[in-house]
Amino acid sequence: MAVLRRVARPLLAATFIRDGLAAVREPARPDVPEDSGREREASALASRVPFLPEDPAQLARLQGAVQLGAGVLLALGRAPRLASAALAVTLVSSTLTASGDRAAGKSSHEDGADEEDRARRVEILTKVSLFGGLLIAAADTHGKPSLAYRTRRTASHASDALSHRAHAVTHQVGNAAGATVDSVTHSVEAARKRLS
Repeated sequence: MAVLRRVARPLLAATFIRDGLAAVREPARPDVPEDSGREREASALASRVPFLPEDPAQLARLQGAVQLGAGVLLALGRAPRLASAALAVTLVSSTLTASGDRAAGKSSHEDGADEEDRARRVEILTKVSLFGGLLIAAADTHGKPSLAYRTRRTASHASDALSHRAHAVTHQVGNAAGATVDSVTHSVEAARKRLS
C-alpha cells in the first residue's frame, strides 16, 4: 500500500501544481471577459473571510499559491491529509468562481453553445472526481487508527487503570480496617479476660 500511495499522490497533485503555478505567474485569465462579475465575487468572498484580498487577481494568485504549495506537499507525502483538505477547499472555491465567470461571460446567441456546455459538464465532472480523490486522501490514515479512535482507546485504558487502582486501594483500606477491627477486638477480649 505504501508504494501505491507514493505513486498516487503525485498523480493526484499534478493538476493542482500546474494550475497553481499558472495562477501565481499569470492570475488574470484572458478567456474571461473583464466585466464578468469576478470583482463582485472577490469582494463578496473577502467580506465573508476578512484576510482574503478583494482584488480578483490577488485572490487568484493567493489561491494558486495555496494549490501550488499543497500540491507539492501532497506529491512529496508531507502532511498529505492537511494538503488534501486544503486542495479540496481551493477546488470548491475555484469551481464556484469559474462557473460564475462563465455564466457572466456567456451569450445566449453564441455559436457552439452546445459544445461549450459539453465542455463545461466534462470540466465539472473532472473536478468532482478530483474532489472525491482529495476527500479519500484527506481521510487516509496510512493503515493506522484515526486520532479519534486512539483518543478513545487511551481514555478507556486510563479509565480501566484508574478503576483498577481504586479497587486495589479500596481492597488495601478494607484489609487495614479489618486488621484494625481484629486487633481492637482481641485487645477488648484480652482486657475483659483480665478483668474477670
